[in-house]
This record gives sequence, structure tokens and C-alpha cells, in this order.
Amino acid sequence: MTKKQQNVLILILGSVAALGPFSIDMYLPGFSAIADDLNTDISNVALTLTSYFIGISVGQLIYGPILDRYGRKTPLLIGMGIYILSVLGCAAAPDVYSLIGLRAIMALGGCVGMVASRAIIRDRFPVKEIARVFSTLILVMGVAPIIAPTLGGFVIDAFGWRFVFLFLAVLSSIVVFLLYRFLEESHIPDKEVSLKPVRVAVEYWRVLSNSTFLVYGLAGSMAMAAMFAYIGDSSFVLMELYGFNATTYGWVFGSNAAGFIIGSQVNRYILKTRDPKVITYVFTILMLAVAVILAVTNISGLLRVELLLTLLFLFMFFLGFVNPNTQALALEPFSKNAGIASALVGSLRMFSGAIATALISVFHDGTIRPMVWIICGCAVLTMLLLLTKRKEITLYPARQKA
Repeated sequence: MTKKQQNVLILILGSVAALGPFSIDMYLPGFSAIADDLNTDISNVALTLTSYFIGISVGQLIYGPILDRYGRKTPLLIGMGIYILSVLGCAAAPDVYSLIGLRAIMALGGCVGMVASRAIIRDRFPVKEIARVFSTLILVMGVAPIIAPTLGGFVIDAFGWRFVFLFLAVLSSIVVFLLYRFLEESHIPDKEVSLKPVRVAVEYWRVLSNSTFLVYGLAGSMAMAAMFAYIGDSSFVLMELYGFNATTYGWVFGSNAAGFIIGSQVNRYILKTRDPKVITYVFTILMLAVAVILAVTNISGLLRVELLLTLLFLFMFFLGFVNPNTQALALEPFSKNAGIASALVGSLRMFSGAIATALISVFHDGTIRPMVWIICGCAVLTMLLLLTKRKEITLYPARQKA
């Protein structure tokens, strides 16, 4: 591929991947409005996030072998069609239970883009380039989490929360056109890939039993679970506890997303001179330090809103380094079954997100404590997992003799 072709491919994949943050972040400022309109409470509305993450987790496992058997493009277009229909259903949801179910179907359709984008990158780029390309992809899709909650706040204030889903229907229709018109198939369909449940389970087990995949896949999942805990409780914490309105919340959320994007882009340049394992290890230590400070200041009563916003920004900034590198390291051992490996790494991340947001709902007590402790616990687990690979990490490589 030429440089121009690479850039076009990343732009197309970024537009697909951006639907995920839009689907998660854009309706967050409307949690209170949804609860009022559907005669329920915020803890039930939070379950629409949980169902979405469950749908993504299950959906990615389904799409993995399908993408390996039938190629990338056709399943991608079919999944996006399911996404569009379910988004329109969400816009007309009569109660919170319908919304919870439709969000799961919405995720089942849309998650094909997450699996396909990672698999296509693995198809098109050499192993040493994957982490850099993931960081570039985050830059392209990074506009979504920055503007989604702010845009959502404007839409909700002006038209109501249902129009958020109508907006997503229009946006996803444009993405489908781009995919149909410009995306070239990157994988020859392989009829030898079985879709029988037992065979599929065996293939997933082979991937999961790879120690490199297991450690970096789970470590990345735990790190992202911390972010999902923040996402799941941020609207309550900032809007209900600290009195932010929907627009201000959107700006704060967007600034933290910008920190995540900035971190991922700095990571691109550090990768030119440093091993991704070293980068992951160092920035996980920094991420853990921020989480511990967050927990300690909360216990001591010193956690003011200014400090909270600073710590959340730093956590997201450091996560910007950990996220692309753990993905790349988890996928590194695989080539032929990249679709299955990509699906599993994505499913693990979303399943951890489902658990994190469910815990937020279960332990909701009208304070910031559930969010703080889940973030801290996830950071600790991420560090413990990476320590199992400590012998493979050389912080100070030996100088070559002249």
C-alpha cells in the first residue's frame, strides 16, 4: 500500500470505530432526562450501558470467525444494517426495559466495526507497525469522544434525548456509504474456517491459552474497565454531585477524552525508540499512582472537584499509552486467525466494561465512592497482570559494544 492508500484506509476504519464512542458517550448527558421521561431512576438507565457492553462482548465473539470465513466487508455491511435499525428502535423506546434490550441489539450490530477494523489492520500492516497504526486510528476516531457528549448535551437541551439516536442513525448511514464505496476487501474468504460452535470454541481457546495474549489481553481489559467505570458514573458524579449542567459536563468529558487521544499520539513517537512492553509497564505504574491518589484523597476528604478533574485527566492521558500497546501485544502472535484474536481481545475489553458499569449500578450509593474504588481496583489488577511478564521487560537495554 502507498502512504495515501494507508491514510484513506485509516480514515475509513476511524469513521467506523468512531461510532462506538458516539454510541456510548453522546447520550450520557441525558441520563437524568431519560430517567424522568421513562419514569425510572438513573441506576436503571445505567443498565443501558451494561447491556450495550454485554452486546459488544457477545457480538465480537460471533463476528470473529465470520470475518475469517466470509471476509471483512460483507459482514461489516450487514452488521451496520442491524445497528441502524436498532438505533431507530432506541429513539422510539417506550420504557427503560425496551431501551436496555435495544441497546444490546445495537451493540450486537455495531461491534462488527470494532472487530473488522482491528482485523483489517492486522491484515494490511506488518507486526511492528500495528501499535503505531492503532495509535493513528485513535487519533482519527478521537474526535468522537471529545465532541460526542458536548454535542449530545446540545441536542438533548434543544430537542430531547431521543434525537441523539436519530442523529446516530444518520451518522451510521453515512459510514455505511463510505464502507460500500471505498473499502477494499483485505482478506480472502476462507471456507476452511468452521462456524460450528465446538470448533469455534476450540479456536478461541487456542488464542486464549497463548500466554502473551492472555496477559496483555486481560491487562488491557482491566485498564479499559477503569475507563468504563468513569464513563458509567461520570454523569451522576459531575452533574448530580457537583452540579454541572449538560453542556459543562460535555466539555469536561471531552477534555478527558482529549487527554486519552494526546497520550495515544505521544505513544506513536515513543514507539520509534522504545519497546511497547516497556512503554506499557511504565505508564501502567503512572496510571496506578494516579488511581491510588484518587482513592486516598477520597478517603481523607481532600478530593475537591479541581483535584478530581486533574486526576481523571491524568488517568486518561496515561491510559492513552496503555490501550494501543496492550492491543498490539495481544495480537502480535496471530496472523491467520487474526479475526478470532481481534474478536476475543475486543470481547474481553467490553465484558470488563459490562462488569464495571454493572458494579457501578449495584453499588450506587449517592456518592463518588463506587467510581473511585472500581478505578483503583482495575489499575491494581492491570499492574499485577503485567508483573507476570516482568522478566521480558528491559527498561535499560544493554549498549552494543563497538
